[in-house]
Amino acid sequence: MDQAPKELFVGVINPYALTEAITGRTFDWKDAKSYQILEETLETNYAELFDIKFNSPLYAGLQLNSDNTVKVMKSDDIKIRAADKLETVNLSNIKTLNDLSGTGIKDLNSIAVKNARLDKGDVKVVLNIPKLNNTISNKVLSPSIKNIIFGMGNANGWTPAGTSWSDRGNFFNDVTEYNDPIQGAVANCYFIAAISAIAWADPYTIQHKVRATGTGETDRTNAIQFFTKGGGKDAATRLVEVTDNTIINSSNNNPVYCRSNDAGEIWPAVYEKAFAKWITNVNDDKPDISKTAFGDPAKAVAQLTNKTPYYYYTSPRTALDLFGVVRENSMSCKTINPMVAWTYGSGKDYTGSNIVGNHAYTVLGWSTFNGKNYIILRNPWGVTEPNGLNSYQGLISFFDGSFWRPINMIGNDGVFALEINSFKNYFEALAVTK
Repeated sequence: MDQAPKELFVGVINPYALTEAITGRTFDWKDAKSYQILEETLETNYAELFDIKFNSPLYAGLQLNSDNTVKVMKSDDIKIRAADKLETVNLSNIKTLNDLSGTGIKDLNSIAVKNARLDKGDVKVVLNIPKLNNTISNKVLSPSIKNIIFGMGNANGWTPAGTSWSDRGNFFNDVTEYNDPIQGAVANCYFIAAISAIAWADPYTIQHKVRATGTGETDRTNAIQFFTKGGGKDAATRLVEVTDNTIINSSNNNPVYCRSNDAGEIWPAVYEKAFAKWITNVNDDKPDISKTAFGDPAKAVAQLTNKTPYYYYTSPRTALDLFGVVRENSMSCKTINPMVAWTYGSGKDYTGSNIVGNHAYTVLGWSTFNGKNYIILRNPWGVTEPNGLNSYQGLISFFDGSFWRPINMIGNDGVFALEINSFKNYFEALAVTK
């Protein structure tokens, strides 16, 4: 067990939810070609979306430090993309390196070579030149993206342009399930991973406490308890009341922020809304959801359970040590105490791996197959699993099958089994709250 961090800024935006919010169109997140929609909308190569070192817009508001940690930028440092600098530079007339000077590139001698190869006797060289267009990034945003991520309030409370507050379903459709919470278009993966961990390991904590506020059946409010744990993203211990109204995109009637995997179910969105109201200490029923961006997933679990978070960083531990921590907090392979894990701010191996930098995941348990040990994880996006890594594909049953349902590793639902050495390589820490 390690000392609790002073403050964590774990957080990355769900690109699928952000893309739907920007375009106002619904698409199949699990479709094999969905990455093309992400690339076109977010103006970023898919392979570079999940690492802040490429200035991906998914990390808007964050800045990478030299030690691969991240910090929150000042609001004045986040710019809106200038509309008069969007014209694509014509490269069809480039015949020599010297011709590049006409495109605005200065100091040709300082341009680095990205890669070089011999192709049928010819030397092929790819240059790593600066971006010529004023494209979106973590520091330069389009107006639509900034509105969604940092939407401004108005006289009637916080409501980003193109959205509205609306009651879109039932608190529960059936029961509390770990795969219900799906992160939306704000960088609060730490909180969504936390409520998923609670729903999996301690589901009775997720409660529907409701009271009437008027004569009609729809006049009601929900109460959610939060406990102060100190530091950022925190407030005084209190019971927070919020209605069923959540933020909906006016174009497609889809949730913009957190939603449930079960259509028409709203408990994850209500919990997110209550958390925003709590940390911003407002009495309005339209709290600023964007204020929930970046935080500590272990502390978020503690704020809802009033238990103590314990941190285990991967660098001083072996892969077997980390595997042992998960096993100590599990019964029959399934975690019985809420557990979360998060990746480094950036890393050399994230590109093309489909593991997301500075991202929080829910730890569901462990398993062993063919002499290999695995840690079972869930991406709070509900999609995006490791690509070409040591992961297990198959059915894993946890505990009593009549009580806990089995988890299928086959299918793009964000749940995967990662071999413990790969876990140590990609993840900065894991934590348990008990």
